[in-house]
Amino acid sequence: MMIARWSIDAKFGYKQDVIDLMQRWIRDIAPQVGLSADKMRLLTGSIGALEATIQTEHLINDLTELNQVWEKLATIEAHKQWSKDLEPHVVSGTNRWEIYRVL
Repeated sequence: MMIARWSIDAKFGYKQDVIDLMQRWIRDIAPQVGLSADKMRLLTGSIGALEATIQTEHLINDLTELNQVWEKLATIEAHKQWSKDLEPHVVSGTNRWEIYRVL
């Protein structure tokens, strides 16, 4: 098992907007690519982490599964629109993926 963590930083004053958009993505787009809410969680910075950081964690079997998710995402028009809706609220260049192995 692995944890795929996607992280992005909200612009000052836009954190709740980013959280709302992330919740919309989890509800509307994630199921279309085979990601279920029971294997995901939404996190935000609190102590010792940037408060502007919002992360989603996805429990996956392996990198093949993650690659399949990414390939499906590229074909979904709603995901493309969601990305455009998200862009004005985030700090450019802060999005990143981190992959962890579950021991």
